[in-house]
Amino acid sequence: MNDFQTRRAEPVEAPFSHSRMWVRAKNGPSTSSGLRRLIAPALLLIATPALADSLMPDAQWANAQLPDAQQEHEAKALMEKIRCLVCQGQSVADSDSDLAGDMRSLIRTRIAAGEKPEAIRAWLIERYGNWISYEPPMTGITAPLWILPLLLLALGVWLARGRFRKRKAK
Repeated sequence: MNDFQTRRAEPVEAPFSHSRMWVRAKNGPSTSSGLRRLIAPALLLIATPALADSLMPDAQWANAQLPDAQQEHEAKALMEKIRCLVCQGQSVADSDSDLAGDMRSLIRTRIAAGEKPEAIRAWLIERYGNWISYEPPMTGITAPLWILPLLLLALGVWLARGRFRKRKAK
């Protein structure tokens, strides 16, 4: 063992006190600095989610309805057909994410300005792709999404029919 490993803290008389103070050995390991090295990164990891929260206020029409009931009905119908890009399983109307709030506000603002819902939907699809819509158009790429469920259903009916015929014959 070297000198570093064998040295121990020794009691030292305090100059103006009748009690003894313990001091660590010169060049010895410090448990408090090692603990600080562990606590600092842990505190940063804990604080990170708090830093991710947006300090920006909600968009004007994110959580408020349009004054015109017909326009609000059109906006709500469109928002239920648009997928939230953050949540991915919810529509923009159902999501609580900040991006969904911004998209709700955008849809309401454009409808209040007189734009038709189909034009807004087409603009959103152009900007974010077909995935944003819960009703993707029938194209060469999306054809399997429309045709495959029908083919699988027909296959299931055909297999079940064959099973029932075999049972009836016995």
